[in-house]
Amino acid sequence: MDKKNRHLFYEKIGYVFQNSDHQLFMPMVYDEVAFYSRQKKMDESQVKVIVEKSLNSVNAINLINDFTHELSGGKKKQVAIASVLTQSPHTIILDEPSASLDPQSRRMMINLLKGLKQTQIIASHDLDLIADLCQRTIVIKNGEIIADDLTKNILTDEALLKNSSLELPLRLQKLVW
Repeated sequence: MDKKNRHLFYEKIGYVFQNSDHQLFMPMVYDEVAFYSRQKKMDESQVKVIVEKSLNSVNAINLINDFTHELSGGKKKQVAIASVLTQSPHTIILDEPSASLDPQSRRMMINLLKGLKQTQIIASHDLDLIADLCQRTIVIKNGEIIADDLTKNILTDEALLKNSSLELPLRLQKLVW
């Protein structure tokens, strides 16, 4: 890829930060989700359609007139994903999408991500989320790939997980009272 065409590559990838407060910067949800389209100099009627479509796709249309700084962590993540979707990316990279979410918001996020058609690259220590969403898993330790296999094979390899400072997903651990 040469430098003059690099932007074409980056326009196909969306990135969702672990901390949504580092990603969201507009005071109103509508303006946050509209930002990319407005930068592309789209007609405001087109912007409105794109904003509504993106918010609908993450089940957050009801937030359209809210202040971003007043949203819960889960709602902020929904808005961050909606903002990324306005770019029509082929691939979305998500950094710890379940971080700081309560169980109900975490499940909502998993279901939301299951419904997206884009390829997803998920960086996470939440192995139950990985079990729900990923067919393939790569384990990285000290910056090096130490395993690359089907998720079911990775998540049941206790020695590999222990060596990687991870543990079996909660659903696979034996409950001891």
